[in-house]
Amino acid sequence: MAGADDNKVMTAKEAISRFVNDGDELIIGNYTVGTCCELVFEICRQGKKGFTLYSQSGILDVDVLVNAGLVERLVSTYVLRSGGKKGGGAVERALQAGTLEMEDYTNFNYNARLVAGMHGFSFMQVFEGIMATDLFKIRGFMGQDKYRVIECPYTGKQIVTVPAANPDVCIIHVQRADSFGNAQYWGSMGSVAAAALCSKKIIVSCEEIVEHDVIQSSPHLTIIPAFRVNAVVESPWGAHPTEVLGYYNMDRFFYGMFTMANVSADGAKAWMEEWIYGCENHEAYLERYVNKFGMEMLDKIRAKPFYSAPANYGSAFTSSWDEQGRERSMGITREEMENLMKERGMLYE
Repeated sequence: MAGADDNKVMTAKEAISRFVNDGDELIIGNYTVGTCCELVFEICRQGKKGFTLYSQSGILDVDVLVNAGLVERLVSTYVLRSGGKKGGGAVERALQAGTLEMEDYTNFNYNARLVAGMHGFSFMQVFEGIMATDLFKIRGFMGQDKYRVIECPYTGKQIVTVPAANPDVCIIHVQRADSFGNAQYWGSMGSVAAAALCSKKIIVSCEEIVEHDVIQSSPHLTIIPAFRVNAVVESPWGAHPTEVLGYYNMDRFFYGMFTMANVSADGAKAWMEEWIYGCENHEAYLERYVNKFGMEMLDKIRAKPFYSAPANYGSAFTSSWDEQGRERSMGITREEMENLMKERGMLYE
């Protein structure tokens, strides 16, 4: 496990190389917004493959990884399959070609798997109504382990359960983090925190790395503690073309370009050759974008400031010991307290 006080700052290239392996269970932490695009693109550049991919909302990110041929199995609740079975989209093409297996869950049941994994449970109970649906009846690569019906030890009632998810690695984009890995995120939460905390390793990319004092002054925004994080990647515009609350809106123009390209395998390949494989890194991606469309395209979607009210975390003092090293209520030093405890047989060494 990573240390809480270690400097974990590195490039996306180094983070993916060190912590993502072929055949991993990989989970995309972001849910519909603020997708960790730089990390996804870097996985494609490095050609990591054989993934079982978890994603609650598979749109651009999932289609990119499937287009690259890196995903063998997909666990999701939603995938953008434009036009249905006759339309375009990497996932639909792969399903029809037989190169991809998929398990489909409801949003609630998918989250139940992550929450179980986050808390160290082996399973989680879900609502019985799922048994009336094809989501329960149709099983893919998980077979009987997709859902299991067991007897409640308290009531004897038959209950439906899903297994805990503990992916090998989570990739996630947040607004800010410190160099140790304390990651702060605000906005639409969905499964973001649970996706990270149920995973064995976590790679965090962020819009900016801030001083630890900033993290301490706003603890309510920290969703991932430093000791759980393996790598921190500073990545301005790292979720582009998706949005990041407080930083920029979705780039609908560019997102639309991908969607149109993704209608066909050839179109998707050409788009990825230009915007992923043809760019050495995220900086090269942004440089290509600016050279092609102009900086004003990005300036138009920059967020306008809208700050929340500050929260008062102040207190009269932060320690039970005063400036002279005396316990505040009894007025004695630590040494005097230990001697007093020894006299009364309360101190064990």
